[in-house]
Amino acid sequence: MSNLAKAGGFALQPRSMDEAMRMAEMLSGSQMVPKNYQGKPQDTLVAMMMGDELGLNPIQSLQNIAVINGKPSIYGDALLALVQNHPKFGGHEEEFDKATMTAKCTVWRKGDAQKHTVIFSQDDAKAAKLWGKSGPWTQYPQRMLMWRARGFALRDKFADALGGLITVEEARDMEEVDITPREPEPAALPHYAQDKFEANLPKWQQAIEDGKLTADEVIDRASTKGALSDEQIAQIREVAA
Repeated sequence: MSNLAKAGGFALQPRSMDEAMRMAEMLSGSQMVPKNYQGKPQDTLVAMMMGDELGLNPIQSLQNIAVINGKPSIYGDALLALVQNHPKFGGHEEEFDKATMTAKCTVWRKGDAQKHTVIFSQDDAKAAKLWGKSGPWTQYPQRMLMWRARGFALRDKFADALGGLITVEEARDMEEVDITPREPEPAALPHYAQDKFEANLPKWQQAIEDGKLTADEVIDRASTKGALSDEQIAQIREVAA
């Protein structure tokens, strides 16, 4: 990790992975970092390392990068700021049509013959099963559409500035959902019939006395045939005493 100098003469310069991990542990133990990093030094370290590659200091990294589903991502406003600092950044324009609920982001690199435009509309959000989704898509739909258009446009033209990062907003929408079919719950076993229990108890006692089985092993085996009552379990333990 490269030297991470701070304003005012205060410098953070981890010279090894061990020093970087200690710094991550210190920062994750602070109340001044976002809650999703508090008590999570590993996530803190990942964010610091990714931020360092992008030219961010540790605090900027923790404020602007989030680890979602084990993958670092960056907030939409910070994404734009990184691109604007790129030497090839030529400019960008954003528009929003409230009548059609359509966001448009146009970006270009210096020397580009043409500008690159991405449009993301309400229909696109519906197709992606995002429209009406609880959370920001319900609370701030216009902003979410704009961030999606911005994220696609900036990643298309400035992948070299973003190091493969996607926006936090997009990463949250892509959070994995477990769709593995659940195994049906096993049916509850009937109670162990008392007459059968009384017939088997002498056999179990003999096996315990011969050292072939312990009381717990007898209980485990019998429990596969029926649910033992507390009294039946106590009887097995008594014959083993």
